[in-house]
This record gives sequence, C-alpha cells and structure tokens, in this order.
Amino acid sequence: MSRTAPILLAFLLALGTPAQAAEPVFPPGSRVGLVAPEGFVPGKTFPGFEDREKNSLILISEFPASAYKDFESRVAEEQLRRQGIGVEGREPFALATGPAFLVVGHQEAAGLLFRRWILFSSTTAFTAIVSVQVPDSEKEAHSDAAIRAALATIAIRAEAPVAEQLDGLPFTLGELAGFRIARVVPGSAVLLTDGPGESLEVAEQPLLLIAAALGAVSPQPGDRERFARGVLAETPGIKEVRLVRSEPLRMGGQVGHEILAEAKDVKTNADIMVAQWLRFGSSGHLRVLGLARRDGWDEIFARLRAVRDGIELR
Repeated sequence: MSRTAPILLAFLLALGTPAQAAEPVFPPGSRVGLVAPEGFVPGKTFPGFEDREKNSLILISEFPASAYKDFESRVAEEQLRRQGIGVEGREPFALATGPAFLVVGHQEAAGLLFRRWILFSSTTAFTAIVSVQVPDSEKEAHSDAAIRAALATIAIRAEAPVAEQLDGLPFTLGELAGFRIARVVPGSAVLLTDGPGESLEVAEQPLLLIAAALGAVSPQPGDRERFARGVLAETPGIKEVRLVRSEPLRMGGQVGHEILAEAKDVKTNADIMVAQWLRFGSSGHLRVLGLARRDGWDEIFARLRAVRDGIELR
C-alpha cells in the first residue's frame, strides 16, 4: 500500500461519516422539543425559545388530542384572523410525530411587522401548536428556510419530569404542607391535591390551584375586591357560592385580597369551602385557590395558608 493510501482512506471515511445531528431540546416542563434556530435559547418563564436580541419567539402550547380535527377544519385560520394575523397560506407539513400542517402569515404589533409561522401537530396524546414570530426586519437572520428546518425537527416525549415542570413555573413552592403535585400547566400553573385519587374531584379530596396571570393589567386599589369576586365567580365545578368574608391582605410583601366562601359541588351537591387569595403585582397577579369539603376544613385551611405563604415569585 502506498503512503497516500491510509490518508486517502481516512479522507473517504470522513466524507462518508456525517456530523452528529443536533438533538432536540425540550423547554422546561414541555413535552415538545425541537432543534431551535441559531440564536434561540429555551425560555425561562414560558414553554418555548427566545432570541431577545432579535425580538423573536417560539411559543409551544399543548391542547387535547381531539382538538386537532377542529383546527384542521379551518378553525385554525379563523382563530388566527381574529387575533389579527394575516394568513398568507396553509400547507401540509411532514413530521415523524404524526399529521401536521403549517400556517404562514404576518401580524402587526407595537408598531412592528412580524412574520408568523404556526405549526399544528397531532400526536396520540395531545395536539401541539408551535408558533414562531420574527420581526420582518430580522428576516435575514431568521429566514423562512431556517424556521421551517427547525420546525421539521419537532420531537415528542411522553412526559416531562415533575421537577422540570416546576422549574418552568414563574414561581416556586417552598412548602407543600402534605399536598402532592397532580398537574402542571407549563409556564403558568400547578394543581395540588391531598389524596390518592386521579379523578381530582373536590367532593373526594382537597384541591389547590396556584396560577400566575402574568402580563395582565392589575386592577386599581378601589377595584380589587370587585375583581377578586369576578375571578371567583368564574371558578368551574361549584355553585351557590356565598361569601363568608372578603378583605384585603398582604402576601409576600405585595398587596392582595382574600375571599372565603361556602359553596356546593356541582356534581354531588356536597358542601364545599373555598379560599381564594389574589396577589397583585405591577404586571399581573398570582391566584391561589383552595377547595375542600366542609368537614375537616379547619385543618385543610391551615395547610392551604402554609402553601400560600411559601410561594415566591421568580
């Protein structure tokens, strides 16, 4: 063998060995991941990715599996138009995870024109929506080809670890007071319960919801009680609500409002107690909602307050 043969062989082997493909990254708490375009990093307080320097976002949402058929039957375009998105086109999109289609358009916000890509993907467990927005002025940095290439790498995992889901919330829980994590809504809320059941019925076991409404307009001081009552009135699963007390209080060094009420469970007509705390900030509010049967309420109420007092905003 000549001297050049080993060199030539190594060169040919190098040509025939592709570079290792980048692995999809899953934002904290999300079951959907992808290989993000250059410049994007996982969001810290929302499920998705961001390029702050170029004011660009990739937002990931999850819906029930049954929702895909509704989105597919033109509902998607109708909803997008109502949100002020100018739809330019729609096309099937090939994904290994299941059927999918891509809607492309534009949207004007805060005086800027954004290019939009919204991918609707069906999986056996849920429907995923991956929404990308890039300022038109940055179309060279994040081109249509680059965005499509990133969307083509979408991957699904069965479940995100609970600790990771909690890390993706805009608040931390310093005290669980005997409750356990039942559900996590990526980037916004967590549902706790006390009991072995998975049905999460308040007539069977206590429930505690902690949800952040970031970016919402905080009510003026004189409107806080009315606002708190309105939020409570939207609580599903309870009826015949009667206020026991409604008063302001401070939570974590911020102004807040407490409501204690009696109610009945819609399904079983059982007597229910409800405690709601709202903590107001400059850009939204935090809601803590506890529900349990009236019998044994005193002990549950003390534990609810312990969890409430251990909440810290990130």
